[in-house]
Amino acid sequence: MLELFSGSVLSETFTLQSLIICTVFSLLFGCLVAMVYMFKNKYSGSLATTLVLLPAMVQIVIMLTSGNIGVGIAVAGAFSLVRFRSIAGTAREIGALFFAMAVGFVTGLGYVFYAFVFLVIIGTASLLLTHFSFGQNSEIRVLKIKIPENLDYEGLFNEVFDKYTQSHDLVKVKTTNMGSLYELTFHIRLISEAMPKAFMDELRLRNGNLNIILGRIGDGDAL
Repeated sequence: MLELFSGSVLSETFTLQSLIICTVFSLLFGCLVAMVYMFKNKYSGSLATTLVLLPAMVQIVIMLTSGNIGVGIAVAGAFSLVRFRSIAGTAREIGALFFAMAVGFVTGLGYVFYAFVFLVIIGTASLLLTHFSFGQNSEIRVLKIKIPENLDYEGLFNEVFDKYTQSHDLVKVKTTNMGSLYELTFHIRLISEAMPKAFMDELRLRNGNLNIILGRIGDGDAL
């Protein structure tokens, strides 16, 4: 077991013992990666489970390819693509998945102690950045408003936006309902993190009480 602290646990000959040792540590490290991700963050149970298991899966791929990094990256990279083919992941989710994969790569090469050091450094940095809300500002939200085709949408809602938002940007315009309506998509930053009812009411007064959707990017309302 001294090899855990002095170098790679792998010898020139692949053994079941080395596979078991690396897999156990990969699962332990995966638990720590998941805990780092879950700190002050919204998460799903499926993603947390994936973060626990991903280092072990990547590690096994690396070990079975005899440490061939090129083959390992090609195969293990497919793991991260599975989620994002169907669901748009946030930057934080992508970072957590690559964090877990990196831990698995290092463990798969047999450098368990170095994987632990890497985990401690990156995990600590992530916790500190999250704790101090580094880089966080008012959240960008997606606002979709339908208006009759006879309304001129240029500047139509500016007065309301000036009252309730820090910034607003019209990012898309499309016709809907056989061309009888326009659907406007804005990216906005609210002055308050809450969604004021008065804000929605004033928008409804200007769009003829047609559908209005206000949500977060990634909730299915983004472009």
